Amino acid sequence: MNTRVFTSPLFLGFDHLEQMLERASKSSSDGYPPYNIEQTGPAGLRITLAVAGFTMDDLQITQEDNQLVIRGRQTDDCQGRVFLHRGIAARQFQRAFVMAEGIEVKGAWLDSGLLHIDLARPQPEPKVRHIEIERPERARTPKVVDAGE
Repeated sequence: MNTRVFTSPLFLGFDHLEQMLERASKSSSDGYPPYNIEQTGPAGLRITLAVAGFTMDDLQITQEDNQLVIRGRQTDDCQGRVFLHRGIAARQFQRAFVMAEGIEVKGAWLDSGLLHIDLARPQPEPKVRHIEIERPERARTPKVVDAGE
């Protein structure tokens, strides 16, 4: 049984280092928003992003080829407000995760400022094929053809 823990958070389901390095330039590196990736079962993953202050209308999740892209855009409703200190930024973000072939997005939900996205890697059914061993028959002897015919 394979109990591999996903060691690279931006490459979900890849087993080969060279594939990960090839796609490294496509990943976001500013660290916002912070996120977790957890293994929820033998074939299940969950990405959780801390998106405090964002509503469901402010967030968008898309799957573009083999990338899962999460975008957040807040409207700046600060007109008429005077801040003595502004530590909570209303900024936009884009976070991309490169997914291996076959990874499926199962669903997403927003709860208490955390955006959860469930992923699954379908486990292939083992294919067993029975090959019949035939007995030699006279009809199966190769036919010799003259080169002159």
